[in-house]
Amino acid sequence: MRVRVSDDSVEVLLSRWQKALGLMRDIRLARADVSDVRVVEDPMRETMASGIKVGLRLPWLYYVARTIRLDQVFVVRRGVPALSFAVANRQPLRRVLVSTPEAAELARRLARRTPGGVSRPSKRPTR
Repeated sequence: MRVRVSDDSVEVLLSRWQKALGLMRDIRLARADVSDVRVVEDPMRETMASGIKVGLRLPWLYYVARTIRLDQVFVVRRGVPALSFAVANRQPLRRVLVSTPEAAELARRLARRTPGGVSRPSKRPTR
């Protein structure tokens, strides 16, 4: 899985196996539709607290899944910080949480031109 940020878009590019087992596609968003960017230091906790999910679920280890309502996407791995952001204009999708070693750098890049800015790292789940 890779996260690409350009001047006008944000892309979450999944591998073939992640697409198949996670029951989802790559995510491509206009940068203007991304807000509330933050780094989550313990993404597994937030993922586990989010309710019932569909897709690949290995509790406390790895998730490539969506909530049943399809409003949240999780591609998270234990021990790897995650980039979290809200999504507008892509119903039903409202929030994306993806583990990447570059989470802090990507959050800084997104905060430069994202109206919602960047928040402090989160250690507790938010709802």
